Amino acid sequence: MRAPRRSRPSFEPGYGISTDDEGMLDWSWAEERLEDSRNYWVVTTSADGAPASAPVWAVWFDDALWFGTDPQSQKGRNLQRDPRVVIHLESGDEVVILHGEIGRDDLPGAAIDAYEAKYDLRPPTTSGWFVLRPSRAVAWLERDYPKTATRFDFEG
Repeated sequence: MRAPRRSRPSFEPGYGISTDDEGMLDWSWAEERLEDSRNYWVVTTSADGAPASAPVWAVWFDDALWFGTDPQSQKGRNLQRDPRVVIHLESGDEVVILHGEIGRDDLPGAAIDAYEAKYDLRPPTTSGWFVLRPSRAVAWLERDYPKTATRFDFEG
């Protein structure tokens, strides 16, 4: 497991983000939500720089988010042209936002099993999946945003 470095995100002082460590979330809290979430919003940019967002089904496995999409879909074409991505959960109350660059790989056997258990459906294909090993993440609980806002930075 890659252990991220934990700190406070940089926001304007008016947001009232705490400056001490008390209340920061643990990475295990974020991982639990990444594992349990049903839908994940993938944010890409089109060739003209316009943002594009679309939901996908995915599994959090081996410190990465794995999802399939048609390479010829809007998000598939965007990711092939520019692998930089933001992916977030559907909840605005328990927020986890991942940042990084997408790779492509075959879905590992244990991840296939996790996908099938999660969605009660075998993945339509197991080759050429998009995978995000985040370089940075931010997370917070909306009800206590100033105390819980946490940034996670990953090495390598």
